[in-house]
Amino acid sequence: MQKKILLASPRGFCAGVVRAIDIVKLALEAYGQPIYVLNEIVHNRYVVDELRSLGAVFVRTLDDVPAGSRVIFSAHGISPEVRDRARQRELKTIDATCPLVTKVHLEAVRYKKEGYTIVLIGHREHDEVIGTIGEAPENIRLISTVEEVDQLQVSDENKIAYLTQTTLSLDDTRGIIDRLRERFPNIKGPAVADICYATQNRQIAVQEAARHAPLILVIGSSNSSNSNRLVEVAEKSGARAYLIEDELSIQLDWLQDSGEIAISAGASTPEILVERVVRYLHDAGFTEVSLLPVMEEDVHFSLPPELEKVVR
Repeated sequence: MQKKILLASPRGFCAGVVRAIDIVKLALEAYGQPIYVLNEIVHNRYVVDELRSLGAVFVRTLDDVPAGSRVIFSAHGISPEVRDRARQRELKTIDATCPLVTKVHLEAVRYKKEGYTIVLIGHREHDEVIGTIGEAPENIRLISTVEEVDQLQVSDENKIAYLTQTTLSLDDTRGIIDRLRERFPNIKGPAVADICYATQNRQIAVQEAARHAPLILVIGSSNSSNSNRLVEVAEKSGARAYLIEDELSIQLDWLQDSGEIAISAGASTPEILVERVVRYLHDAGFTEVSLLPVMEEDVHFSLPPELEKVVR
């Protein structure tokens, strides 16, 4: 029996990640070292290590950035408090926040001004959620499960809205939103849930891959929300699934009795890691490689104005 590899498509880098990485590299070229980056620019160790080797300095707090230095905000977004702190310390800032995350922030600000209670569906301690809460801390109620919807208490059931973290599971979010609408019939929200296009597309591709392969390997870092959600989607679709950082994470006993393996990758995973996994599996006997195309992506985001000038 010939053993096969199916490459789910789309997979890997999304437009927001490409933009964020380009911002760091262009800033290093334009301004030289050091360029400070608040938090991981994207949640992938390989990407962070590569940028660190080029001269980027990753910090967890602005207090670690020397006054007057240049700092980049990560793709996950930051709170107004962080922006204020940067101004106080006279830091030169470049914002690499994904435009789709910025959209959620702007909606939070709008609902806050209109006096709404905002239900934010997301995972506690995730950088994106922390930044969004910072836009309207008095108004936002964070929930992660359907059960938490039943515990919500709001002062005015006619002035309630919901927003979502961009990297959640479609199925999980749909259940929470449905329950919110049952409890609060007048709740407002986006016309389409704020799960980003890349998260949706990769989850749909994994669902399709699970129809063909009993085993799915998702390449991504353990702190990558969208990578973890891909594993969950694969398992709910009936496949065995594992999250791996690279080929060194693969356990040979996973491959026994598997004639076909599908590979996907989180939105912050570079394609070079996919290639390394494919080579490893090839050496393990999976010699036939084919693409499983589900849809094409042609999304591109513009650079921040200060770097557009540098490019021109």
